[in-house]
Amino acid sequence: MGLFDKLKNAAPGAITNAVKSVAASKNETITFPQVPDTYEGFIALPQAGLATEFETAAMTVIALCNYPDNKDLAIQMLNYLRGPRPLSNQEISFLRDRFSDQDYVPRSYFVGATPANDYLPSEPYSIKMFTNQYSYDNEGYAKVWLRSGGADSERYCVMRKAKDGKWYLWEQGILVGIRPPESTNPWA
Repeated sequence: MGLFDKLKNAAPGAITNAVKSVAASKNETITFPQVPDTYEGFIALPQAGLATEFETAAMTVIALCNYPDNKDLAIQMLNYLRGPRPLSNQEISFLRDRFSDQDYVPRSYFVGATPANDYLPSEPYSIKMFTNQYSYDNEGYAKVWLRSGGADSERYCVMRKAKDGKWYLWEQGILVGIRPPESTNPWA
C-alpha cells in the first residue's frame, strides 16, 4: 500500500474524531437573578432540575457561595446536588479547610468577579462554562470547565448521569486557590 492509500484510509477516522471533538465542545452561560440563601429558594431555581451537566455545575457554585454564611445550608444544598451519594465526613472537612481563609473563591466564577472588585460581581449573576473533546471520555460522566476571574486556568466539576436522567455532582475541583482580592493585598 502506497502513501496515498494510507492517507486515504486514515482520513475517515481523522474526520470522525474531528467531528466528535467539535460536537463535545459546548459553551454555556447560566444566569441567576440572585443567590438564594434558603434551601427552598435553591430547589425552586429552574436549574435545580439538574437536567444538564451545566445546570449542576452552576448550582454547585451557588451552593458553595452560601458556605461562608451558613455551612449547614451549603452542605444541604451540596447533598441535594449529589443525589444518592451525600458528602462524606472527609469531604465536609475539606470544605471547612478550604473556606478557612478563602471565602471569595466560589464568587470568582461569576462573570465580572475579579480581584480588583473583591470578587463582588453585579446582578444578575452569570457563570460561563464549557466542555471540550475530553469532557465525555467516560460514559455517563461529564467534566464541565468553569472560568474564574482570579485564575489563569479553568477549574472543573464532574457530573454523573443517573438512571433518573439527572446529572448529579460527582466531584468538584473549583475550590482551588486563586489570586486574593485587592483589598487584602498590602502592596496594591
